[in-house]
Amino acid sequence: MRDRLAMTAMGSRAAATLPRQVERHVASARDGGVVIHSPNRLLARLPPVIGQVLKPHVRLHELRRGDLLAEPGKPVNAAYFPHSGIVSMVIELSNGAVVETAMVGRDGVVNAAAAMTGSPSINKAVVQLEGHASMIQATMLTTFADEFRELRSLLICHEHVLFAQAQQSAACNASHRLEARLCRWLLRTRDLAASDELRITHEFLAQMLGVSRPTLSHAAGALHAAGLIEIRRGLTRVLDAEGLKAAACECYESVRAYHERMLAPDAARSPDASAGQPGG
Repeated sequence: MRDRLAMTAMGSRAAATLPRQVERHVASARDGGVVIHSPNRLLARLPPVIGQVLKPHVRLHELRRGDLLAEPGKPVNAAYFPHSGIVSMVIELSNGAVVETAMVGRDGVVNAAAAMTGSPSINKAVVQLEGHASMIQATMLTTFADEFRELRSLLICHEHVLFAQAQQSAACNASHRLEARLCRWLLRTRDLAASDELRITHEFLAQMLGVSRPTLSHAAGALHAAGLIEIRRGLTRVLDAEGLKAAACECYESVRAYHERMLAPDAARSPDASAGQPGG
C-alpha cells in the first residue's frame, strides 16, 4: 500500500509539471526533432511533435502470456500500445465462463479509456500472445490527451473500434455457427500477429469463444480436415487464409473494414461513433 501511494504521489507531481515540459518538448521538436517510428500503428500515426513529447515518458514493457493488464472494478495504472503480441478483453460471468469481447494488437491500445477518465476497468485484459508494448502511466496519458487534440481524437476513435468489436462479437456469438466464428477469430489473430503460426491452446480458444474444449476441438478438427489449418500441441498454423475467409462469417470483414475506416487519418480528426458501425 505504501509503495502504491508513493507511485500515485510521484505520478501526481509529474503530471503537475507536464504542461511546462510539453512546451519545452514541442519547441524542441519543432526546431528539428526526429520523426518517431513505432511498431504500434496508433503511435506511428501521431504527428512527430507529439511523438517527441511522449518519447521520454514511454517505457518498453514485456507482454507475457497470461499477464493481466486490467481487472474489472480496479483502477488502471498504465496504458499499453502493443508492438507485438495480442491482448484479449474478456468478461467473466458468475458461473465461471469467460467470453472474449475484443482483442487488441499492434493496431491498438489497452486501457486508454480508463486511463483518460480515471474510472476503473470494466473488463479483464489478459495477454494471449506474448510480445512487447510501449507503456505509459495513466496520469501521463491523461495529461497528454488533454494537451493534444490529435492524440485524444485518435484514442477516442480506437474506443469506438473496441465498442464495435464488442457489439459484433455479441451478435456473432448469438447468430453464427462455431466453425464460422472460429475462422473469424483465427483470421483476426493472424492479422494482429502478422504470422500464420499461432501459439494458442484449444483450452484458451474454447474460453475465448465461450464453448467447451471438446466442442472447440471438434470444430477445429473440421477445419483441419478441410485443409484450412494444421493443428499441433499448443500451435495452430493457418494453411489457407483465403479458405478461412470464405468459411468465416461476415463479422471478420465487417470489423476489419470498420477498424481501417475509423483509424484512417481523416476519421481521427473528426471521430463519429455513430457513422458506419458494423452490424450483426
